[in-house]
Amino acid sequence: MSETKVFLLPDLGEGLTEAELVNWLVAVGDEIRVDQPIAEVETAKSLVEVPSPYAGTVAVLHGEPGQTLDVGKPLISVTPIGSPVVEPAESKAPVVGPVETEPAASVAAETYRDEEKAGSGNVLIGYGTPGGHGVARRSRPRKSSAAATSVIEPVRPVIEPVEIPEAEKAADDLLLLRTRVPGKLGAVISPLVRRMARDHGVDLGGLQGSGASGLIMRKDVEAAIAPAPAVEPRRVVEPAETRRPRVEPRSVVESVETGAETDSRTGLGVTARTPLRGVRKAVAANMTRSRSEIPEATVWVDVDATALVEMRAALKKVNPHNTPGLLAFIARFVTAGLKKYPALNTRIVTTEDVAGGESQEIVAFDGVNLGFAAQTGRGLMVPSVRNADKMSARELDAEIRRLTAVVREGKATPSELGSGTFTLNNYGVFGVDGSAAIINHPEVGILGVGRIIDKPWVADGQLAVRKVTELTLTFDHRVCDGGTAGGFLRYVADAIENPGSILADL
Repeated sequence: MSETKVFLLPDLGEGLTEAELVNWLVAVGDEIRVDQPIAEVETAKSLVEVPSPYAGTVAVLHGEPGQTLDVGKPLISVTPIGSPVVEPAESKAPVVGPVETEPAASVAAETYRDEEKAGSGNVLIGYGTPGGHGVARRSRPRKSSAAATSVIEPVRPVIEPVEIPEAEKAADDLLLLRTRVPGKLGAVISPLVRRMARDHGVDLGGLQGSGASGLIMRKDVEAAIAPAPAVEPRRVVEPAETRRPRVEPRSVVESVETGAETDSRTGLGVTARTPLRGVRKAVAANMTRSRSEIPEATVWVDVDATALVEMRAALKKVNPHNTPGLLAFIARFVTAGLKKYPALNTRIVTTEDVAGGESQEIVAFDGVNLGFAAQTGRGLMVPSVRNADKMSARELDAEIRRLTAVVREGKATPSELGSGTFTLNNYGVFGVDGSAAIINHPEVGILGVGRIIDKPWVADGQLAVRKVTELTLTFDHRVCDGGTAGGFLRYVADAIENPGSILADL
């Protein structure tokens, strides 16, 4: 009997718990090598290729293009080269066999850890694993010889096959093993489940988990939030041998036949339904959380940017191919302002003590990772320039251009998209003057820059036509008051109005 290795969708980091399977790059029966890309997946952050940590023959592809896969769920099964392959007679779905000395979740957790320690050393582009070369090797022996058998195999000739839901349950248990609730030995839950319970006011101490050893699972919390209706909708049950994962449509917009559906509230016909997923789903969740958690306030000021525009024009005459853009100069002023007003370069973190209580603290940073909003075909993305406070305007300009190209190609990594400490938003490119922006949670401030246009302006007691823009600062009122916010905004405005003197001091 061949030992089939099952590669689970790896931990994507940055709070990402799922990914949409865009395209398979291999097929069942193909021989693959270590680090060979096997699938393209789209997360709420970027589009990436997933390389295999194993070499061998593809036995099972766990999913169809368009399907959303959870982290820790099976992605692909690989049979090592040279092993006798037994084709499953009834189904291509994985079968879970019992383990004599360890619970299935414990064995699955150890298998997953071994996959990360061994194998390719490159489980997911942009994330990676600690190392390893070639075929995965076990770092410590099993408790018994029976446990040495792979957790998931294509065929168990002696043991009665178990249905697919049990395989999904084992993968769910694997996710739940990662976090233990202090003081509750039997209640092992994931951070996602804990947050869900906290947001909906569910007392975990009063729940009886449905998982192994009393594990509290997501479905237990969902049942406590909204009990299941008495009558379930009619559904067709397929035999275990032919059951396949449900495939979601790949199209972003689902067309509706004219006249086929009428909206009950407006009385108008429905022309299309657009699934909220991917980047749009992530943006919606982040913006909703920002508005619900952050007591924000907004201040703004009109700025005479004539001197900055003229200074850049003069620099461009001298060096037409290597002159920073206006946004890069403003970014340089912003990082300098954050050094002077560090309260706006912080983050509020909620901590949990041993007794289960929560407290908040303001975390300050040694440096500035400056995020900037970039419009892409996949939606609004916010890549961040790491250690932006240590860069010149020219270096900032080069990094802003590089990151803009990366996010538009869908190749940005989570660290490039989720490491910002403050955001700069140039909504002037859309031809608008101002905006009450929503803070990019969990940051505490966002500065918006409107379009630069000719306006009448009083300069030296005389009315003149000047290049004017509007700066808008939205800030978290928990970390600072209006004096700090106003001081920072005025500092950036003064730098734009007198760029030569400010740059000389930097």
